[in-house]
Amino acid sequence: MNKLATLLGGASMAVAAPVFAADIVIGVPNWASVNATAHILEVVIEENLGLDVELQNGTNPIVFEAMDSGAMHVHPEVWMPNQQNLHDTYVKQNGTVVMNENPVQAEQGMCVPTYIAEEYDIKSIDDLSDPDKMAIFDTDGNGTPEVWIGAPGWASTVVEKIRAKSYGYDQIFELTEYEETIAYANLANATKAGDPWIGFCYSPHYIFVTQELTVLEEPPHDPATWTIVQPTDDPDWLDKSEASTAWNGATLHLHYAKELEENHPEVAALFRNYQMQGDDLSAMGKALAVDNIEAADFARQWVAENEDTVIGWLTN
Repeated sequence: MNKLATLLGGASMAVAAPVFAADIVIGVPNWASVNATAHILEVVIEENLGLDVELQNGTNPIVFEAMDSGAMHVHPEVWMPNQQNLHDTYVKQNGTVVMNENPVQAEQGMCVPTYIAEEYDIKSIDDLSDPDKMAIFDTDGNGTPEVWIGAPGWASTVVEKIRAKSYGYDQIFELTEYEETIAYANLANATKAGDPWIGFCYSPHYIFVTQELTVLEEPPHDPATWTIVQPTDDPDWLDKSEASTAWNGATLHLHYAKELEENHPEVAALFRNYQMQGDDLSAMGKALAVDNIEAADFARQWVAENEDTVIGWLTN
């Protein structure tokens, strides 16, 4: 018997009465590492706590609204301050969602492949306002360079629109939005061919494992230069917003429905104790998005190879 089974006294072998809905529903937004961690949590809960788990895709707002209503129970990877408005609504105001206090440190910015940075002397965010330098990013030949600012529905994509306006490169570039898998496949193809690419990047992420990237230099974050108004709050959000210095770093936190503390306290304890390293998240993203390993297969293998970590989640 493995360490987990021994520790938990065979609880995972208990026979439960038939259920017609999952005991725990995990929200899964649209990026690789959160997909991996969602599947890992599914395996841990089902194998060690004897509960039925379901995974449901959803955007950040949908997952938070569902945690508020009880239709979902956890969001494994909430980016802060990107989701500050959702955090403030459901954690601070409604009190229906709880934030795990074991963050992963993260960074966000604009990236180019290092060979492009060196060949064309593109090192700073100010370079994006130079039409002569930026002409190389006109990949479709229509006379306007393109920059990928993120996926539709990401809070960071809204902020990147604001940053483009604040720095002025929205006057140079076509700001494009599409799914991350396509954007970073384009990056991989560009690096293989030695072609230009520019776009939003964040770490932890597998692209920093598979590519050599240069994050463009920016003035240090100054809160006085950041005023973020959400499109859902004001139709004139873009005109009223400003973000003319670097992101203030970022942290990733698991968030879970507070009702679990009463209905499934053992799951709430797992979520409170949960902790993941940034390098692990990057490796997970690569496994799913680049190596094309099925998320469920990856999760089972990861749990088997990281018993001590899982025991810490279950017993601390």
